[in-house]
Amino acid sequence: MTPLTWHAQQKEDLTAGERAADRMRNFMGSWRFVGGFVLFMVVWAAINSFASGWDPYPFILLNLFLSMLAGLQGAILLIAAKRQDAIAEVLAQHDYDTNLAAKADIEELMRVNASQWELLQEMHQVLAELRSPGKE
Repeated sequence: MTPLTWHAQQKEDLTAGERAADRMRNFMGSWRFVGGFVLFMVVWAAINSFASGWDPYPFILLNLFLSMLAGLQGAILLIAAKRQDAIAEVLAQHDYDTNLAAKADIEELMRVNASQWELLQEMHQVLAELRSPGKE
């Protein structure tokens, strides 16, 4: 079985409320929702303007529903934004930890490289001494 990625694990750990907030946020932020909402308001206005509707102009009941919807949408967006902030914080910490580990690895490689450079310098020096004509 393949181990879960961080994102897959994060999705598995969501509560039912967080999943619902994400679904609602994704739906309310879509063109399908906007089109359906505009269609609903046009139908509401047409029924209540041309027929003997339950909410005559200026559509007080529709305004009440729109206000309640705006309040709910605000709360849902805040829940989703808080989740995104928490995810960003965890990812930033992961990036920081990864960078620290990479820094330690790079510093170790630099030490190895420096010691190899010193060995090469010593070898060049020994070779130069061996090649010099004045030595026997």
